[in-house]
Amino acid sequence: MEHIENDEIYKGLSVSKGIPQPPPVSEDAIEAFKKKKRKQYTASEFIQGILVGNRIVLSQAITLVESALTEHQLIAQEVIEKCLPYSGNSIRIGITGVPGVGKSSFIETLGTQITGSGRKLAVLAIDPSSERSKGSILGDKTRMEELSIDKNAYIRPSPSSGSLGGVARKTRESMILCEAAGFDTIFIETVGVGQSETAVHSMVDFFLLLMLAGAGDELQGIKRGIMEMADAIVITKADGTNHTKTKLAQTQYQSALHLFPLSKSRWTPRVLTCSALNKTGIIEIWEMILEYIQATKTNNFFDNKRFDQAAYWMHETIAETLKNNFYSNTEIKKQINDIEKQVCANNLTSFVAAKMLLDSYFRKNNI
Repeated sequence: MEHIENDEIYKGLSVSKGIPQPPPVSEDAIEAFKKKKRKQYTASEFIQGILVGNRIVLSQAITLVESALTEHQLIAQEVIEKCLPYSGNSIRIGITGVPGVGKSSFIETLGTQITGSGRKLAVLAIDPSSERSKGSILGDKTRMEELSIDKNAYIRPSPSSGSLGGVARKTRESMILCEAAGFDTIFIETVGVGQSETAVHSMVDFFLLLMLAGAGDELQGIKRGIMEMADAIVITKADGTNHTKTKLAQTQYQSALHLFPLSKSRWTPRVLTCSALNKTGIIEIWEMILEYIQATKTNNFFDNKRFDQAAYWMHETIAETLKNNFYSNTEIKKQINDIEKQVCANNLTSFVAAKMLLDSYFRKNNI
C-alpha cells in the first residue's frame, strides 16, 4: 500500500497515487553530456593559448604537467620547453607558516594590493593530500573569494599527492607556464612548516615566513632551520587585543635574527607586523619585497641565485627520474616484495637488501 491514509480504518480519507516523477535531468541532456568531450589541444595550441593569456588553456596545461600519464608528460614537456624563453620575468615569492597563521587571508590581502597596482598575480597553492584517501580539498579559492574573481589574479591549488619532490618539480614547471602567460608576480604557498619549505625556497626569489604571536615561546622559532631561510618574517593578526603581543614578538624575532650570519644576498632579514583583517602593514611588506628585489639585482645575487636554482632542479629531476625508473622496473617489481618480507623477518638488513635490489637493477640495465 503506497499511502496508509487509504486504509479502510481511515474513514473519509483518500490520497491519489499521483503522477510519476520525471528524472532531475532529461535523458537527452545526459546523452548530450556523454557525447561532449573536452577539446584535446595539441602542443602548438597549448603554447599559442598560454602566450595570449588564455586561462582555460593554461589550466589544462598545468593539469597535463601534474598528470602521471606518459602521453601527457610528453606533451607537457614540449609545452614547457617552448614556453621557457618567455618565462623568468616575474617576482617569485614563497609564503609559508604554521596552519592557522592566516596564510590565505594574508595572500588575498597582499594579492589585491598587488593587482590593484596593475600587476598580474598567479598563486600556486600546494594542498596536502590525505595519506588514507589520497584526496585533497583544494579549497584555496573558497578562502580567497575576493582574489579568485580578480581579473588580474589566477589561483591554482594543486594536491601534494604525498610526493614532495614531484610536487615541487611540477610547481616549478607550472610557474614557468604562468610566467609565459603574462603573470609578473608568482606566489607559492606551502602546506605548512616542514620539509616542503626547503623545496619551495629553492625555486623562489623571496621567502616569507608568517608567524603568530602569543602562541607559545616565540624564540622557539630560532631552533628551526626555516628561520635561516627566511628573507623576512611577518607576524600576522596584529589587531585588537593581540596588537601588544605582536609588537613584543617583533622585537624578540628581530633580536633572534641577529644571531644568524649575514646571507650571501647581503640582505638583513626584517620582521614586520600586519593585519589582513584591517589591511594594515600590507603596503610596507610589498615595498620591502620590492626593495629586496632591487638590492639583489644590483649586487647580481638575484641572477646568480636563479642560475643555482636551475642547476639544483636539474640534479633533483635526475634523482627523481632514476628513482621512478627503479621502482617501475619489471625485475625489481618481481623481487622487492620477497626481499621486503625477509627484511621484516630480520633475515636481511635493510642495507644488504637495498644493495641486492640495486645490483639486480644495474645488471638488468647493463650498468
